[in-house]
Amino acid sequence: MTPKNLIILLSCLSFLTISAQEKKAQTKEKAKEHTTKTVDNKEIKENKDQLKTVSFTKVDTSKIKLKNIVKEIDSTSNALLDVNFKLLKKKAHASYYHQKFHGKRTASGKKFDNNGYTAAHKKLPFGTKVKVTNEVNGKFVIVEITDRGPFSKAREIDLTKKAFMEIADNKKSGVVFVTLEVVEEKK
Repeated sequence: MTPKNLIILLSCLSFLTISAQEKKAQTKEKAKEHTTKTVDNKEIKENKDQLKTVSFTKVDTSKIKLKNIVKEIDSTSNALLDVNFKLLKKKAHASYYHQKFHGKRTASGKKFDNNGYTAAHKKLPFGTKVKVTNEVNGKFVIVEITDRGPFSKAREIDLTKKAFMEIADNKKSGVVFVTLEVVEEKK
């Protein structure tokens, strides 16, 4: 290689190095530029770093909700350790309330909520907690007696729709065979 060619080659390399450095500098400047974001019909100028923080915060919020759900499940399982179950009846027919009763007063005076965990029984005192277990799949719910009924000789207990659907295998079925146990606190 001749000295003249070497000088030309070195100048080309230095030009390439400078242009690569310029591209990096331009990329950094673009990253620093503010972006425009529309939130609730208002334009807000934010840094890209701030946008990353916003999206990270959304993930944290879902994790917090998940932690609260886990805490609720843990508190329920711990509460079950402090109680005894007294068998009331096996192979009892359980049904659920019709939606037309939602919001109406029950025999105990409370408003009926089809999304809660309450039930109607013919004889048990109001406020009694009852563990209702599906005999086929073993799923159970704990409900509070707040109403009288069901007014059918074949049925033993009426559950809220939410409680019924949690233990039922066939969601279209209106009746399930259950085991009823009264929940008593340990002394």
